Amino acid sequence: MVSVLIPAKDEAGNIGALVDEIVDALQPTCGFEIVLVDDGSTDGTDQQFLQRCQARGARAQLLRHARSCGQSTAMWTASRHARGRYLVTIDGDGQNDPADIPALVRQAQELEAGGEHFCIAGFRHKRKDTEWKKIQSKIANAVRRQILDDGVPDTGCGLKLIPRSTWALLPYFDHMHRYIPALVRRVGGRIAVVPVNHRHRTAGVSKYTAWNRVWVGIVDMFGVRWLIRRSKQPVLERVETVGEI
Repeated sequence: MVSVLIPAKDEAGNIGALVDEIVDALQPTCGFEIVLVDDGSTDGTDQQFLQRCQARGARAQLLRHARSCGQSTAMWTASRHARGRYLVTIDGDGQNDPADIPALVRQAQELEAGGEHFCIAGFRHKRKDTEWKKIQSKIANAVRRQILDDGVPDTGCGLKLIPRSTWALLPYFDHMHRYIPALVRRVGGRIAVVPVNHRHRTAGVSKYTAWNRVWVGIVDMFGVRWLIRRSKQPVLERVETVGEI
C-alpha cells in the first residue's frame, strides 16, 4: 500500500481538488491511503479534506496539530501514523501533480528488488514560479549540492517517495524535509531522480519567504554535513543464532 503524506496549513482552497487528483491517479493502480496533517490551520482545511475523502470513498487519516509546528514536523507526524509500504510526500498547495505518483511507485518496485534503502526525488524541470523564486532556488540548490553532494538537482520539490523502512532510519529535526536525499544517502541508500510536472498555485499563499529560508538553511546544511561525516555504515560479516528466536 502507498501512503500519501500531505502537510498542510490553510490550504482549504486547494485540498479538495488535490484529494480528487490523488484518488484518480492511484485508484486504478494500487491500494493507498491519504494522510493529512493539518498544521494549525484556521480556514477549515481539515473539514474540506474529510468531506472530500468521504465523497470519494478514499481511505484517509486526518491528524491535526494544535498549533503550527512547520512542514518537517507535519511530515514526521504523518509518517508515524502511515501504514503503507511506500511513503509519498506531496505539498498541500496543489503545485505537485498527483498524476506523477504512479511512475514513482513503478520505479520504487524496481529499486526495491535490489533490497536497498532508497529515495525517489521529483525534479521540477519546468517550474511554474516567479522568476525571483526560481533564482533563489537555483542558488540554494547549487550551494546545497556543493556542500552535501546529495545527488539531486531540486531538493525543494515536495514530491518524493521513500520506503517506510528507510524513513524510520532518518533523524528528525526541524526543516529536515529539505535534506531527505542527503539523509537517505547517509544510511547507504540510493537516490533516483524523476522529472515531474509543476503547476501554478491557484489558491492561498506560500508560507515561505527568502528570509525564512536562507538563514535556517545555512545552519541546517552544515548540521546535515556534520551528521553525514559522523555516520558509519557497518558491513555485517557474520550472523549466528542459537536456539529459537
